[in-house]
Amino acid sequence: MHGATAVVLGGSVAGLCSAGVLAPHFDRVIVLERDELPPGAEHRRGVPQSKHPHFVLNAGRRAIGAIFPGFEESLIEAGGMLLMPSMEAAYGEMDGWGPRKASTMTMIYSSRILIERVLRDKVRDLANIEIREGATVSGLSTSGGGTAAGRVTGVEYRDAGGETRILDADLVVDALGRGSSVRDWLAAAGWATVPEKTLDAKVTYTSRWYQLPDASERPAHWWWKHLVLTPTQDTGPHPQEHEFLSNFFPVEGDRAIACMGSWGLEMPRKPETFEAAAGRLRAPTFAAAMRASTPISEVHLTRATGNKWRRYDELAHPPLGLVAIGDAACAFNPFYAQGMSSAARSAVVLSDVLAERRALDSSFTRAFLDRQRTSLEVPWMLAMARDQGYDFAEGTEVAPAWRRKIMAKVSWPVFNAITSASREDDYVEQTFTAVFNLDKSLKEMMTDPRFVTGLLRHKVRELFGRTRVPGGFDIRLDPPGTDYSDPANPVELAASPQGATRQNLG
Repeated sequence: MHGATAVVLGGSVAGLCSAGVLAPHFDRVIVLERDELPPGAEHRRGVPQSKHPHFVLNAGRRAIGAIFPGFEESLIEAGGMLLMPSMEAAYGEMDGWGPRKASTMTMIYSSRILIERVLRDKVRDLANIEIREGATVSGLSTSGGGTAAGRVTGVEYRDAGGETRILDADLVVDALGRGSSVRDWLAAAGWATVPEKTLDAKVTYTSRWYQLPDASERPAHWWWKHLVLTPTQDTGPHPQEHEFLSNFFPVEGDRAIACMGSWGLEMPRKPETFEAAAGRLRAPTFAAAMRASTPISEVHLTRATGNKWRRYDELAHPPLGLVAIGDAACAFNPFYAQGMSSAARSAVVLSDVLAERRALDSSFTRAFLDRQRTSLEVPWMLAMARDQGYDFAEGTEVAPAWRRKIMAKVSWPVFNAITSASREDDYVEQTFTAVFNLDKSLKEMMTDPRFVTGLLRHKVRELFGRTRVPGGFDIRLDPPGTDYSDPANPVELAASPQGATRQNLG
């Protein structure tokens, strides 16, 4: 055992995963959570972003499964859906609807609140974990602040009755999210200010929940479960809604979350303006799906979306007895669906280091920080690759003007080129899937000769009209349902206005 008590600050995904990896190494693990936690899958004040779509990427699925065996099965049993997006999602891309085709990527679709409910159930199965609800963390107990031996020794908090309590701890995990005050408390106790890398690309997104119509009442062309519209590449005059990244995202209970987001634009806040904006999107199918469904929530808007990496690893004397996980360590633009998976990966890093080192000394702390940095560099590079392309972005990681211009011009076209090539080149598809799911870095992908060759070969084939899988279907019509998994023998799975054209292509 590493000690008597470990304390986790925050009971969200990062905190619950942290509690799971601490349980085998401490006599007791105490989770301090400000909210009163609901017994079911319900929204709560401390997780306002739960009202928007969430993905657990493959790397996150594996990490959570390693911490809590049976997690995926429990999530699916509770209503989550295991889907293959390339077959069960309709993608509105640069030049129109993309084709359907089997791939190696699968995703579990569910709401954030269901993911947390399943994780809470897993945590409550572990006898030495206690969740103290209504507990507001107000400070840290420390010794030797800023010195090589400086350590966090405990936590100060107010309980549900408002009484201040001190809790001694051998290890404290900060999982308080992007608004964590731990960095400030450490500075007040004598440590150097933790350096931060920041980049805020002014992303705002807005969502509303809908109850879907009964399957028997949906039109034949509604074969898809997930609808995605990427921003237009049109440089001419167009409605600002064409700049939105939009999702009609399925969750448990036969519901969907309609979500529209943008970089640097004002987003609708009221139901009437939300519906009007949806009607001006590039694809009429999006608004039609909303009209066919029943709204069951208000419109929810989020602006706190900047990328922020607190670099504890750069401190000369990082505090012993403390680690930060999840958004408390590194928060990402939520558009990229990296937060929960990155948090779970950091928890697995903590698990590995706990298994290897028996003492919670400087060697333990440095080993954790070094490995966590390596893990976080992968999603951080992906977030920077897009968000650095905006002139209005702010923060320490703002790119030079020449680089912003290049990134703004090529990022979406390169993304669309990769997805297009993925449909004809298995190696490109598998490599891109690995990067999307945080199993490979962006640098590894873009310096892989076989990957780059596959992209170039596909562009040449496009130039000479030699591609096997058609694309660019008219986005003003419903998404095509043809299955091009075998390009030589396309299979029409759903009737639609474009059916005759697609059959001719076969």
